[in-house]
Order: sequence, then C-alpha cells, then structure tokens
Amino acid sequence: MKYWLMKSEPDVYGIDDLKRDRETIWDGVRNYQARNFLRSMEVGDRAFFYHSNTTPPGIVGLMTVSQPEVIDPTQFDAKSKYYDPKSTEAAPRWQTVKVEYAETFPAIISLETLRQQFSPDDLWVVRNGNRLSVMPVPDAIAQKIIELAKS
Repeated sequence: MKYWLMKSEPDVYGIDDLKRDRETIWDGVRNYQARNFLRSMEVGDRAFFYHSNTTPPGIVGLMTVSQPEVIDPTQFDAKSKYYDPKSTEAAPRWQTVKVEYAETFPAIISLETLRQQFSPDDLWVVRNGNRLSVMPVPDAIAQKIIELAKS
C-alpha cells in the first residue's frame, strides 16, 4: 500500500461531499505528472484529502483507492472545463481513479503545521510554489501525518 496526497477545493468537492457520496471518480486532473501518479495507484492505496484554496488549507481526512485505471469521462464532454479535444475514446489521454471515503480527521492539519513538521523534501505540498494536485507521500511521513491527526 502506498500513500498519496490529493488536493481539492472544498467549495468544488470537499471531504463532506465524499463522506456523503461514499465513493467518487477523482476527475479533472490536467497535469501530466499528477496524471502519471494517478496511473500508478493501486486498489487499497491511501490518500490524504487536502483542502486547497481555502483558509486555512490543509489535510482534512483519508480516502482509499477503490478502482485504478479509470478513464476520466470529463475529457470527452465538450461542455466540461476539463474537455480535451485531442483526447479520443480510442486513445484517451487522461486516466484517474475512484476513491472511497475512509475518515475525516477531528481537526484540519493546516499547511502551516505541515511546514513546521516536514521539510519540502519530505512532503512536497510544503514546497514553495507547489501546484501539483496529486503527489506521493513516503510511508514514514504518512505515519507521522496520521499521528498528527490523532493528537
């Protein structure tokens, strides 16, 4: 099992939405590095749900990858802001995963707290200027984040 951090704006799709829906497709990722991380996910991998573009930003819970290698349907929808006219059903460019709700943490682990606890080499989300929406989290760092969530 690997750990990941996946960002979403809470006013677009937040942890409470996932808790209500129980499972969702993590659609709309349009960065090749993030897409490649999504392609490498496996069933059972865990992902920290990170609320971005909010005050304060931070980790709010956990989800589990329930289905890898999902074709992102938004790439074919001309009305979607994630539409990709170069993508075809025969040769889709964007893959994603389905995730299911695991838990909401009792309190947010803010970006500021993450910056105090981890170096940019340990946890990419604390790097200045990092805009990547999906990133790996080393196992040792993931365990420390889980401990922070319990304290």
